[in-house]
Amino acid sequence: MSDVVATVVATRSSAPRPIGSKLVVREDGGIEGSVSGGCVETDVVAAAQEVRESGIPRLVTYGISDDAAIGIGLPCGGEIDVWIEPMRDAGGDVVLTVIEGDDAGRRITDPDLERAARLRGRSHVIRLDGRTVFADVFGPPPRLFVYGAVDTAEALCAAAKLLGWRTIVADARPRFATPERLPSADEILAEWPEEALARVAPDASTAIVVLTHDDKFDLPAIRGALATDAFYIGWIGSRRNQARRRALLVDEGVSEAALERVSGPSGLDLGADAPPETAVSILGEILAVRSGRPGGRLREAEGRIHAQPVPADQK
Repeated sequence: MSDVVATVVATRSSAPRPIGSKLVVREDGGIEGSVSGGCVETDVVAAAQEVRESGIPRLVTYGISDDAAIGIGLPCGGEIDVWIEPMRDAGGDVVLTVIEGDDAGRRITDPDLERAARLRGRSHVIRLDGRTVFADVFGPPPRLFVYGAVDTAEALCAAAKLLGWRTIVADARPRFATPERLPSADEILAEWPEEALARVAPDASTAIVVLTHDDKFDLPAIRGALATDAFYIGWIGSRRNQARRRALLVDEGVSEAALERVSGPSGLDLGADAPPETAVSILGEILAVRSGRPGGRLREAEGRIHAQPVPADQK
């Protein structure tokens, strides 16, 4: 007897829970988590009990096309694949498990695939040598690093924390960089841009937003941000000011190609005005960039609603 874990490993069309969502079925019958909005949990629990008794993992598909659609289908019209296996220690921040193939259930070690999964930052499926491998990513949450302890910084942190992200704000002005002004920031640094960037060390799961509106802060902050692997670099300010500051950076030796990484003015075109609205606009663009989406209106989009990581062999 042991605990069993069910994990969403793929979604098609609209699905209530993202890839990587888990439902743990305890040995005593208790459950934790979910793999849908409640539509298929009862059947998943029954399948988990069979896996517990047999010790053989299973890949199960649920969707509106099932014969049992009325009973256990997804009313949103989507379809999900759920991998059900006896609970095992993760053994690292990336776990590669064969879910389809002759050796289904076997964990494999591949440093290159593990490194690529860390950079992607999301659990996803990989096609490998005729097998389907699920890369389950257990890394830390994405980080939002904001330079400039202004009102929009607090609004950004408050919004990002709703997503479970870690938030960091830095400003060289100690009077601005205070917990009273930034109650939603997980970390506050009273440092110049170069010092703060060196301390934070932004990686491929970090978004950077520069809010200071002051060349002595803005220019070194953007130069430093471009030297990192941050997946998003945003810079507020008017189009005229953006063009002026970009010209200054080019004069300092920053290439036009490098500056293409900078989203400035930062955010989606929502007509945002007040700091909370501006924060929604900026965070919306950050999410779109992270998912590889243009950020337009869903009703005008032709693809699926929820983001789907691209398999490594299809990039």
